Amino acid sequence: MTEEIRFYRAVGPYGFLSNLYRQPLFFEGRFFRSAEDAYQYGKPRKTEVADWLVAAPSPHLCAAAAHALFAFDVRPDWNQIKLERMRQVLRAKFTQHRELKLSLLQTGDARLIEESATDAFWGIGKTRKGKNMLGVLLMEIRQELREEKDGR
Repeated sequence: MTEEIRFYRAVGPYGFLSNLYRQPLFFEGRFFRSAEDAYQYGKPRKTEVADWLVAAPSPHLCAAAAHALFAFDVRPDWNQIKLERMRQVLRAKFTQHRELKLSLLQTGDARLIEESATDAFWGIGKTRKGKNMLGVLLMEIRQELREEKDGR
């Protein structure tokens, strides 16, 4: 049976897997305090709304504000681009910080599971049968880093 690593909060031994983990990253020409901020910055139609989101006092408040945006504030192609944006944000997070890269690689072949009870797309959701796309992307990035390390 494959080992599982469950994470949600940005604390504890696997807190670094959370998008709320505070580790600055450079993405699309600017610095963000967390992966969550970099991801959510791409959601609004207008730059001033995106700037407002990342001005929130913490990454979790940025996320909460982004989830509360009205449909007319969200870029129309968001559902088509959000997965690739998250992939790019995670790639930036784990390639710009050696310690995070090594920590991700040290998870081995464990199945990474975002244990969100409220999000059945990025996490496992209330029914625990969600898509776990954050975990899936983290495992994808881990494999890319492993192949890069092995020179493939």
